[in-house]
Amino acid sequence: MNDYYFFVHVVEKKGFAPAGRALNIPKSRLSRHISQLEDQLGVRLIQRTSRQFKVTGIGETFYHHARKAVDEIEAANAAIEQNSKILTGKVRVSCSVGMAQFALSQLVIRFLKAHPDVEIIQQVTNQPVDLIDSGVDMAIRGHTSPLPDSTLIQRRLASVTWGLLASPSYLEHAGTPMIPEELEVHAGLMLGWRPEIGHWELQASDGSTFTKTYQPRLCSEDMVTLKQAASAGLGIVGLPLYTCRDELRVKRLVRVLPDWTAGNADISLLMPSRQGVPPAVSLFANFLRDELPNNFAEKI
Repeated sequence: MNDYYFFVHVVEKKGFAPAGRALNIPKSRLSRHISQLEDQLGVRLIQRTSRQFKVTGIGETFYHHARKAVDEIEAANAAIEQNSKILTGKVRVSCSVGMAQFALSQLVIRFLKAHPDVEIIQQVTNQPVDLIDSGVDMAIRGHTSPLPDSTLIQRRLASVTWGLLASPSYLEHAGTPMIPEELEVHAGLMLGWRPEIGHWELQASDGSTFTKTYQPRLCSEDMVTLKQAASAGLGIVGLPLYTCRDELRVKRLVRVLPDWTAGNADISLLMPSRQGVPPAVSLFANFLRDELPNNFAEKI
């Protein structure tokens, strides 16, 4: 399992040197473990020279299975630690305002009820956080493009669809756009506050795209404020659909241009390291990995 663990780490860090730095072991030792694994399997998993590093096709396939195996071993260790003694300790987690409000709140409560001697310290901010400098154990981040390569452990948890939404009263008054070009005459509400110019960036199922700037009536980093403004008839807003389930269910908000999405975002779990992780942190990370994706379902 050590060979599996080291192989997973080398693939995720995209090289022996960055993996060695993250694990605090010589890259030569990592190379020996990977060579040992390749000899055992009888296949080449990684093509490497002094100038090139590339995971082979069979290496990619093996990585996905090895990743699951390592996850299960870590979960098994955490379960044993949990049952052998009372779980204690602090878990410091960073997330955005929207993530805290719509995805994490009930999970945090459930975890704390199950583990009464654990403390969770939740940092809620829409600004990027340096996990190591801030002493944060993990971060939950949404992103529309791949996160920069770093020494952080990154686990993709789910994909989230965004859509355009407005109140029936607004559409009755201003008209319902039937094609993206008709958004030009509508009031827009924007998540974020800088820059102060919004962008409609839409994608259709057939691959068509539409992009246009607009001047928003309201800019805010708070999704609750934007939902309330849209429900009050102030304009059209683009938000993750899972954050608007209640409003969609009672038709306080409805989809605008339902054949188009306002983008997709990945949700990832980031941690500074796999080694030396306290049991409470490890168990909470596994809990989020198993439970958090369910909160992003689009069911109404």
